[in-house]
Formats: sequence, structure tokens, C-alpha cells
Amino acid sequence: MNYWLTYFEKSGMTESPDYHNSVKYFEKFEKNFPSVKIKDIGITPQGRKLKVVIISKDKAFTPLKAKRTGKAIVLIQNGIHPGEIEGKDACMLLLREILVTKEKAHLLDNLILLIIPVLNVDGHERLSPFNRPNQNGPKKMGWRTNALNLNLNRDYLKADTPEIQSFLKLFNEWLPDFMIDNHTTNGADYQYHVTYGIEKHQNIDRGLVQWIKNKYLPYLHCKVEADGFIIGPYMEFKNGAIESGILDLPSPPRLSHGYCAVQNRVCLLVETHSLKPFANRVFSTKSMMHHTLEYLNDNVEEIMALNIQADKNPLRNYLTEKKKFPLILISNGKFEKFLFKGFEWYDEYSEITGSMVRKYTSKPVEIEIPIFNQAKSLKKIFVPEAYLIPQEFESVIKVLNYHQIKLTRLQNDKMFKVERYRFTNVSFSPRPYEGRQLPSFNTECFEENILLPKGTYIVPTKQRALRVIINLLEPDAPDSFAHWGFFNAFFERKEYAEAYIMEPYADIMLENNPTLRNDFYKRLEFDEKFRNSPLDRLDFFYQRSPFFDTRENVYPIMRFISKSGVDF
Repeated sequence: MNYWLTYFEKSGMTESPDYHNSVKYFEKFEKNFPSVKIKDIGITPQGRKLKVVIISKDKAFTPLKAKRTGKAIVLIQNGIHPGEIEGKDACMLLLREILVTKEKAHLLDNLILLIIPVLNVDGHERLSPFNRPNQNGPKKMGWRTNALNLNLNRDYLKADTPEIQSFLKLFNEWLPDFMIDNHTTNGADYQYHVTYGIEKHQNIDRGLVQWIKNKYLPYLHCKVEADGFIIGPYMEFKNGAIESGILDLPSPPRLSHGYCAVQNRVCLLVETHSLKPFANRVFSTKSMMHHTLEYLNDNVEEIMALNIQADKNPLRNYLTEKKKFPLILISNGKFEKFLFKGFEWYDEYSEITGSMVRKYTSKPVEIEIPIFNQAKSLKKIFVPEAYLIPQEFESVIKVLNYHQIKLTRLQNDKMFKVERYRFTNVSFSPRPYEGRQLPSFNTECFEENILLPKGTYIVPTKQRALRVIINLLEPDAPDSFAHWGFFNAFFERKEYAEAYIMEPYADIMLENNPTLRNDFYKRLEFDEKFRNSPLDRLDFFYQRSPFFDTRENVYPIMRFISKSGVDF
């Protein structure tokens, strides 16, 4: 049995192996069991190979063969944040119990497992005992971001990184029935050994929501607590303090569980507690995975049927029945009471910070706090039949291809009646976020008849990934191309009119246009900032002149609202 001891166990449960030795351990399974196959899925920025371990009793090592088995596909991802690495070690132990000791061999009766040992391999190899000051072990751990200093768990929709591009290829080819993403959380001290995030709001199919709330989560709580681990929802506090309450609100698709939701799939985000010993975190993660697989294995037909229906429902709801799509989700301010299991705390003045600092004791307490777990739609939209993308936006098309969105192209020039957006109140974040300068804006919709040239891309919304399409292409969506800065150039003015040219032209405009003259003098009367700004006053006329660039602040992607004379 010594052959199957993990590095974690040999170290006295205080260490995790580097990537080379991690892969070597998984290769033992491949060498000894024909039901295991390891495949390369990509290359990291520093040239390391990304791996996936496929476990199938039927040797169904391709997506096509896997689908033919009728079994549910479960994807387990580890090490997207490599300092939070216990999922990798827990997977080694769980696989040993499935394949070697066979005490959990039945989990392969109805399931096929895909395990990514480490997604952020470059970050994993940036080992140090000092990478996570809030964390209790292992002795050395990896770094949060990849070699490009980007956080992979903000990249699922925009797909800037090679690692996520590789992940998306794997995900969309296999289209798992369930995903588990293993993490460790920072923040307050509390009794919970393990917490979880899972989508239960308007960003995921209602049938899956009912399954999560009424069946899966009650089962998971019962079984994990029977293993001796205290389990609760992910602890994100409203104002950063426990007493302000827990936020349990929709996650954007930049995150793993938010991305799965827009793919009509459930993702369990496992978040062990960073202050608990490393061994406790490994075993609580293993418990979460084991009981999730147990439930899925026992209820395989139900989850697969729910997923099939979840793929159909958006097409019926938003295209056939013309319901409005919930584009922006926020808290409705309502909450339920939650019995929080924490440790007694106190706030103490610090000479270091010059402010109060929260400190925790080891005395357990239970207090009632609010949990804000209801969302409302701040904005809803009607889903168009298609989006039209000019062919020059190859960077956008590349991302759509990563998500395996179906596209066609115009074979000839054609007239379209479209809806377009104009950006207003544009501003930019003072610092970059994930390497991008993020804009903030409002939008105004207008209609236009436009001749689009041959080669224009057509993105029909009548496809399984409708939610992905909307979240990328609707500019007001929180993780849209527009909000991630893909179209920042369209906020810039590229031509100008000098005052000595524009001022006499403005005189002529005033003389010949009574409506414009009235608008100008009203603005002078009621807008002090405008009245006192020579540049704004001149710009008033420039924007209304034939010299003004009509593409400034106009979103170049169009919504197709009429099929008149057009064949997709």
C-alpha cells in the first residue's frame, strides 16, 4: 500500500507535491487501470502542459464515446488558484478509493469523471511558504495568478488566457453534466470547515434551481456534516463585517459557477476555510466531492433530464414566448434569518493602522444574522433573432469560437433593419482590472436601416448557448465585451474642428435652424457648467454638424430584429 501513499500523506499531511510529482501520481492510475486516460489539453504561457485525467469504466475517453454511454459527465477542477490546492490532494485520495481499494468503485457505474489536477500550472510552480498570509498550510503553496499575472477565475467569459481557452475547449466539447471547482476562502474566522457557492437565481434554469434547493443541497449538508465537517454557504459579508449579513446573490459568468449557470449547468464552488489546518481542508473537500458524486451516481437520470430541459428552456422562454431576458441582477434588499456559527470577536484600536481592527477568540458563538439571498432584475431585454458583427472584429469572433458559438457569414451585401446602442455618460476606472481598462456607461437604443457588407458575421440566438451569447454581446451585461473594454476605441474622438473653423459655421447653424437655436439658449440658461465652458459650447454645434463622426460612442455590434428578405 506504500506505493499508493500520496505526498500529502507521506509529509504528515502538511505538504502538497509540485506539478511534476502531482502528475506522476495520477500517471500511476493510468498505468495500473485501463479505465484511466490522461490527455494534454493545452500549454501554459510558460510552456507547461495542462492535463486532464479521464476516468471511465467503459474506456469512453472521447466526448462522443462518453455521450454514447448514457452516463453523466462530472468535471472536477483544481488549482485555478494554486495557493488553494487541497482539491488536487483530495482527488488523489478519492481516486484511490474508487480504483485501488474499490470501496467507492460504484461511483463509476453511472458517472464519467474528468479531473483537472491543476489548471493554473505556472502559478502552481511559483511555490513559497509566504504566498498566502491568511492560510494555515501547506508548507509551500502556489501563487494566485498565472504567469501573465491574470486571475483565471475572472476569465471564463472574456477568455484572455491560454489556460481558460484550453478549459473552454474541454468544457464545450465534453459539456459536463455537473462541475466541481475546488478553492479555499479568506475572510473572517468562523466555525465552518467548508462553505460552498452555487447558483440559485434567475441566471440559471428554474428546474435546476429547484433540484439544487430541494434535493441536492439538503443531501449534501446532511452527509458532509455526518462526516464531521461544519458546512455553510459561501461567507461573503455585505459590508465586510459578519454582523452586516451574508450576500448569497447571483455570480457573474466571469467566475466558474457563474459561467456554468449561463451554460445551463450546475457548478459546486467548494471553499474550505483558510484558517483550518491543511489536512482538515483536504478531507472536507474530499467529503464534498464524494457525496456529490454519490448523489449524482444515484440520481443520474434526473440530473441529465434536467440538463436537457435546461438547454431547451431559454429558446422557448426568450425566442418563442418572447419573455424578457434578465440581463442585470442585483439584490432586492430582502433577507432571511441565518444562524451563523462563528467565534466571539472584538474590535481593538491599532497603533499600526490608526483604526479599529477586528480580532477573534477561540470561543464558539452562534448569532442570528441576515442572509441576502433574493435577486431582482435591474434590466431586462427582449432577445433578438441574431446579432450582426462586422468582420473586422476578429478578437470578438475568436472568443465566440472559444465558447463554440455557432456563426454564419453574409454571402452578399444586404440591407438590414437593426437595433443599435449609443453609449452615454462614459467614464473609465482609475486603475486597470485584470489587465484591462474597464469603462462605465449607459446605453440608448435606436433603430437604423443599414447595408451590411459580405463577410459580416451573423450570430443566431437560437442555439443552446443563448445565455452565453447574450452575456457577451449585450453591452449592459456585467461581463460583456463592452464592459471588459473590447470596444474602448469607440469611446474616443478621432477628428476635431478648430474654433476658427467651427465658430463661424455655428453662426450659420444658429441662423438657419430655429430648433437648434432654441435648444442652445435653453442650455445656456439652465446649465451653468455648459455656459462657462467654451469647449462644451462649441462641441454642442460640432456634434450636430455634418462633420461629426456618427460612429463615436456607437456600439458596433447590432441586434437583428426583422427577417425581411434575409435567409440565415
